[in-house]
Amino acid sequence: MPGVVGHYSDFIEHPELVAERLVTYARLVGRENVIAGTDCGRGTRVGHPSITWAMFQAMAEGARLATKQLWGS
Repeated sequence: MPGVVGHYSDFIEHPELVAERLVTYARLVGRENVIAGTDCGRGTRVGHPSITWAMFQAMAEGARLATKQLWGS
């Protein structure tokens, strides 16, 4: 479970960056062995809950993009 979004700031990774990280990891360990995750737990360092939800949305969209690249669907 690679950490594909950060936990330390209000920065929100772009879904394409998330997908790139997932695809890179999957090429090392096999596409069926990858689950997207954060690089650490979500905490009070992030200013507002809406930012955390936006990060999770970016992670989900990145996972969808990576799935299309890795599985062709």
